[in-house]
Order: sequence, then structure tokens, then C-alpha cells
Amino acid sequence: MHWRAEPLWRPANRLSCHGIPEKYLPWLLDPASLTERIINHCRGNFYVRLLDQRRARPLRNEAEALGMRAGTRAIVRQVQLVCADTPWVYARTIIPPRTLARKSHRFTRLGARSLGAMLFADPSMKRGEVEVACLTPADRLYHLAACDLREKPEVIWGRRSLFWLGGKPLLVCEFFLPDIPEF
Repeated sequence: MHWRAEPLWRPANRLSCHGIPEKYLPWLLDPASLTERIINHCRGNFYVRLLDQRRARPLRNEAEALGMRAGTRAIVRQVQLVCADTPWVYARTIIPPRTLARKSHRFTRLGARSLGAMLFADPSMKRGEVEVACLTPADRLYHLAACDLREKPEVIWGRRSLFWLGGKPLLVCEFFLPDIPEF
């Protein structure tokens, strides 16, 4: 099968909401902590499932968003945010080498703990603009996001933002899976 390697990301503030199901709009556009919002919905039945975390080459558009040179490796962390044993979100974080140089243990020792909780608790954290993308089965990321789903959706909506901690960037991408409830 031939997959497009990259989704098309569009700034949320210039997004036409036509075609985006109502169910996903509030999740896509909410600037608050996604982890905190899901924890509140799940009433104690929330956990992070670590799928993979290793040094790897990010996708081209991920490297460009972070200002990384082509071919540079970064920490690529992939998790699911799970409520009552049902995955609601597939999240992918790219942490470039220059960010790892500062307090790298914060990122490499997270395991199944929430990155979002760490980000929003850091007083130096600044969040960039939200971008939105729609994954289809032609996208490589679609297959990573849908890998554990029994029924594969036609599309998967997601968002991403650059975060800066102490002036050092990381990229957080969050894809909303079909079982996520109304906001």
C-alpha cells in the first residue's frame, strides 16, 4: 500500500469548520489541557498507555515545525489516552535534541505518566498556535493512530501545537479516536 507520508496541517484560526463533525470541534479547538479534560470526563478511570518512545527521525513536517535539520533524530513518544480501557486519543510528541539538553530526564522517564500534566504544571510553558489535520487511510499516521481499533474510522481528526519549556520547543500532536464522547 502506498501512503502519503504527511498530513496537511492547517492553522485552527483559519480553518473552515465545514466537514468537521460537531463532536470533534470542541476537542480540536480547546486551548486547555486535554489530559485534564479527559481525566475529568473519566472520573478516575483514566490512564496513559505508552505505545513507544525512542530516538527516531520525525516526519518531515514535524521536523520543519521544530526547526530541525532533515535527518536529525529526536525522541518520538507515542501514547494513547485511555478512559475505562477504551482509547480516546492517540498522541505523538516530538522532542528535539536541543530540548533534551535541558532537564532531559523529565521526558525520558515519563513512562506511562502524562506529558500534558507536566507541561501545564511548568510555569515557563508557552503554547503556540493550534493546527488541525484530518487523517485518512492513505496517511501513515492514520495507521499508527488506528492500530488498536477494532473498527477503523473513515477519518481521524487531530490537532497539534508547539510548546516551549524554558524557551525550548517540543511538538505535541493529538488525534481524537471514534470513542471520544461529546465535549
